[in-house]
Amino acid sequence: MRELIAPQAMHTDRSASYPRDALQALGQAGLLGLISNPTVGGLGHGLPEAVQVVERIAQDCPCTAMVLTMHYCGTAYIEPLGPLAVRQAIAAGEHITTLAVSETATRSHIWAMTSEAAAQSDGRVLISGEKSMITSAGQADSYVWTTRAMQGQGNTLWLLNAKDAGFSVPRPFDGLGLRGNYSAPISAQQVPTSLASRLGEDGQAEPLKAQYLMPYFATLIATTSIGLMQGILRRAIAHITASRFAESGSALADLPTIRAYLAKAQLKAEQARLLRDDTVAAVLAARADKGMRLLQVKAAAAEAALEVSDTAMRICGGAAFRKELGIERLFRDARAACVMAPTSDVLFDKIGTLLCDSPTS
Repeated sequence: MRELIAPQAMHTDRSASYPRDALQALGQAGLLGLISNPTVGGLGHGLPEAVQVVERIAQDCPCTAMVLTMHYCGTAYIEPLGPLAVRQAIAAGEHITTLAVSETATRSHIWAMTSEAAAQSDGRVLISGEKSMITSAGQADSYVWTTRAMQGQGNTLWLLNAKDAGFSVPRPFDGLGLRGNYSAPISAQQVPTSLASRLGEDGQAEPLKAQYLMPYFATLIATTSIGLMQGILRRAIAHITASRFAESGSALADLPTIRAYLAKAQLKAEQARLLRDDTVAAVLAARADKGMRLLQVKAAAAEAALEVSDTAMRICGGAAFRKELGIERLFRDARAACVMAPTSDVLFDKIGTLLCDSPTS
């Protein structure tokens, strides 16, 4: 962290560079294979340890944290369902995977697929579709790609070689925040594969998502927001305690209004962290409220990150606009989670629907 990821974070943002060096270092440390089974060379850990790794990285480079989050999400599918060779490559730190779910046509409605898988008479399957805002687009070694079912209702998961002919990235990402995670559209035009690359049975993507993906997906995206909040508050505290008024010698932190804003921001960050910790506990214990917690945690952390980053900009004043403090970078990065599918608004609707369908007595 201190030798590579943190020092390169500003460059990653300014140049919109994919954090390849950071990922290689994580691979060499065994952390790309953190949740891979020891039988294939992985460390054999699970969600609690993934949370710790992502949270620490997000304090300094949310771009790297998000790339790693999507790698762990893909691995959560590949470990129980994928081929041995890919599992071994991930465990060895030699393979980056990512999710390819959200689509241009259906946006944040990630259960509604337009991508198709067409069986051919020669045994091949041709994958076609237009994905939107896919982390590590054009950079990952594989995509866990979701299509409509080949037959009947539902969706189907595929593990596709990202280097195969037919894939293209129509335009690179050059946006506001998380500039280094290469979140861009991916076009698949009759990408050749076979039934051997299918993850699970045809039409079973949604049950598999609930079983394998959601504990990692919701919790780790929330964790990226939580780590980001810790990082921006650390920088804000350093600034307001060191910056002084020439006429009095008092610090910005001596102003009661500044301290009050800081306290409220810290409470928001801690509330999100405690909800995240309870979500992990709910997943591990298979509690009845696990599903609700997974909906709540992403929305709560994303919204908290908006408020906390706003506060950091406010209490640090004009200095926060300078890039060397790192506050404006994290402020921009904090904007991403609330619009990542499923968006906060979609999650609010789902949570409200569940509450209305099962009112408390």
